[in-house]
Amino acid sequence: MWSIKNMDLEDTLLMMPGPVSVAPRVLRAMSKPMINHRSAEFAGIYTDCRGILADVFQTKNDIFLLSGSGTAGMEAAVGSVAGSGEKVIAIENGKFGERFKDLAALYAELVPLEFEWGLPVDLEKVKEKLEEGAKAITLVHNETSAGIMNPAAEIGKLAKKYDALFIMDGVTSLGGDEVKVDEWGVDIAIVGSQKCFAAPPGMAAVSVSEKAFEAMNCMKKRLYYNDLKAYKKSGDKPRPETPYTPAIPLFYALQEALHIVKEEGMEARIKRHRTLSEAVRAAAGALNIEMFPQLNEYSQYSNTITALKSPAGIDGEDIKNDMKKRGVIIAGGQERLKSKIFRIGNMGNVTARDVLSTIQQLEIVLHKHGYIDSVGAGTEAATRVIDRL
Repeated sequence: MWSIKNMDLEDTLLMMPGPVSVAPRVLRAMSKPMINHRSAEFAGIYTDCRGILADVFQTKNDIFLLSGSGTAGMEAAVGSVAGSGEKVIAIENGKFGERFKDLAALYAELVPLEFEWGLPVDLEKVKEKLEEGAKAITLVHNETSAGIMNPAAEIGKLAKKYDALFIMDGVTSLGGDEVKVDEWGVDIAIVGSQKCFAAPPGMAAVSVSEKAFEAMNCMKKRLYYNDLKAYKKSGDKPRPETPYTPAIPLFYALQEALHIVKEEGMEARIKRHRTLSEAVRAAAGALNIEMFPQLNEYSQYSNTITALKSPAGIDGEDIKNDMKKRGVIIAGGQERLKSKIFRIGNMGNVTARDVLSTIQQLEIVLHKHGYIDSVGAGTEAATRVIDRL
């Protein structure tokens, strides 16, 4: 029987929420010779990346690059501004909100604000928690575990009103959807390299406001490796650098990936992500597959991943595994959502052909399980949306 075992890995289609496919020119960039990480050459790479990122983040705040995943950026954000006895409100409506909650509990006095995974954030409850006082509040902007986009702008307004630092995980929205760090009042924003930027895993970018730096000055204990004040000290040098040895090949790769982002232009990149996610949702509708997240007036479906309920009688893991056999890698549900949902990503440099190929294979899988009588309706629905690109 034909399966992924008969294929070269280069022929598989990654349609998951990261890591995503990396362009050949990005892979080639990683093969360049090592350089002195305290050299003018490295400073030029670092400065170039920070400049492009400032445009993507839509910020005038400082931006730093950490050798570590998005989680390293999340930990740096919380651990750099909040210490023992200081309250941090952690909003959770998915796996990565839970991760922010766990990180906050390590460094500060945790104030959990939990919603069932996939349900929208209740702003009135956020307001109630902020009224009680807090040093900071955390939010996952685009909760990929549940396929929901949370109301960052509204949370930012509330954080400013109650004088709390706003820490935002933009790991899977920055570079693929509209993010306005300064306009939304985000004090620390984090993004991961392997998501919408379509670079290899292992890098995090963090933007930091003056207000956040002021909070760091009051810290009695500071982080060591992920201390954002140390990153500022090194980044402010006439020849900018990182405080510790950076992952130089990953800097090469990220720089090249950011050049691809710049060449496409953020307006076009956002439009592409939004259109392709709409195409997946249209296909799901045509195939009578329900969206997993529930929305309110302040939330939206994610534009970089689509979370779908497993059809009645079909295990979401079976859909994921059958898709893998057909050369398409999608994601299943995490923890309590395992088997209940499956997720299709469209982040990075995903094309219309990639989405259509994924929908075609999904229809074949659903037909195999007896859920649909014939194939074609989903692909046709997706095509009508994609034709607007």
